[in-house]
Amino acid sequence: MMEVFLLCVFVCCRRLVSATCPSQTPTQRESAHYFGYVYFRQVKDSSMKRGYFQKSLVLVSRLPYVNLFQSLLQLIAPEYFDKLEPCLEAVCNEIDQWPPPVPGQTLNLPVMGVVIQVRIPSRVDKPGSSPVKQFNQENLLPAPLVLPSIHELDLFRCFQPVLIHIQMLWELMLLGEPIVVMAPSPTVSSEMVLALTSCLAPLRYCCDYRPYFTIHDSEFKEYTTRTQAPPNIVVGVTNPFFIKTLQHWPHILRVGELRMSGDLPKQVKVKKLAKLKTLDTKPGIYTSYKTFLHKDKTLIKRLLKGIQRKRPSEVQSALLRRHLLELTQSFIIPLEHYIASLMPLQRAITPWKNPPQIRPFRQEDFMKTLEHAGPQLTCVLKGDWLGLYRRFFKSPNFDGWYRQRHKEMTQKLEALHLEAICEANIVAWMKDKSEVEIVDLVLKLREKLVRARCQHLPVKEETLQRVGLYIETIIGSLPEDLQTVLHHH
Repeated sequence: MMEVFLLCVFVCCRRLVSATCPSQTPTQRESAHYFGYVYFRQVKDSSMKRGYFQKSLVLVSRLPYVNLFQSLLQLIAPEYFDKLEPCLEAVCNEIDQWPPPVPGQTLNLPVMGVVIQVRIPSRVDKPGSSPVKQFNQENLLPAPLVLPSIHELDLFRCFQPVLIHIQMLWELMLLGEPIVVMAPSPTVSSEMVLALTSCLAPLRYCCDYRPYFTIHDSEFKEYTTRTQAPPNIVVGVTNPFFIKTLQHWPHILRVGELRMSGDLPKQVKVKKLAKLKTLDTKPGIYTSYKTFLHKDKTLIKRLLKGIQRKRPSEVQSALLRRHLLELTQSFIIPLEHYIASLMPLQRAITPWKNPPQIRPFRQEDFMKTLEHAGPQLTCVLKGDWLGLYRRFFKSPNFDGWYRQRHKEMTQKLEALHLEAICEANIVAWMKDKSEVEIVDLVLKLREKLVRARCQHLPVKEETLQRVGLYIETIIGSLPEDLQTVLHHH
């Protein structure tokens, strides 16, 4: 009996049209999308109409924990196919007892006689550091199944056929370009798409993506229409039908099964879109895109030497991830420095006036800073960095980055304003103020207090308690009728 199984990932919307993208940090739940993790089994069976018995087990979650959920499926699915619903019910009861995923914690998750040990990523983790820390293993019997990462893929294995083009792919992802990944299987398709979306870390990829897309998806008509430009999305497909329907997309990555060419995995070539044929399309990157930066030949040599020396894949992946991390950081640090300079000085924040505004982001002013504080200070790659920044400003990734930073700075201003209020002499301020002005202050302080708690502003609990006491002090100075009204408000 011949048996085939596949693991793949797909992303689906809770609504037909999604307003947000599914690319979150690993600690975030996704509000508008679900991630589906699939274990597909195919067994040859001459009694079936198609000649095969086919069945899938799908795990659906709002969390992008690829490694955890795929490992879980590999444990559950074979048992489920043999024992059906009773097995699934027992597993669900076990999972129901798992603790919630708290960032920074290492969890031991028992299921089917195995303990899976994982560490939940945290925002304070140092980029590029290994998240693997094994705790209390001596007390665990049997020994746990330790996952090196809950969400990170083996980048080297995913990118093997495109290693010499990693620079181009990084730029395309940075700019949020529409990309089609055509693969021989759902596994290859979903892993390549997920690898692409992760290569911008620590910068958040703010566009949409579909690791495994089919003709049955609700966005099929939107993505295949030629009456409008393709959306900013990375789509993974396996159906040859898409070669024809997505021919108008600007960047198509066609990958086949992994083949070796001597010591190096056979590398795909960059080809013109006009050479994309409906039938028998060979592996390649079909695009007219010209990179802004030159290739990093040193990286390619190091990876090639690693292959020749049979260096472990996880070490090769670490090299590749470190390279992409440093490249992204070199690009983003000048932007971080510039946006930090737009923040008002702390001495400009006074307790009885609204916080000053953050100065606007002016692209040309930023470009002037690059001569002395550009990416050339931390990156050896040469090329048209200015041109790359100009294209980046038009991308959803810049918009997402700027909105997030502006929100964080606004919250910081709010927090500093609350601290300034706490340090002020409230009694002295009230001496020459009318009842209307005092009541207005009470309402504004209450609003600030609610906003600080709801938005989790970076304010100490002690500061919030002091603001609460200030409010009570102010109310206590008012006539009793007003006190009653404000206490009931």
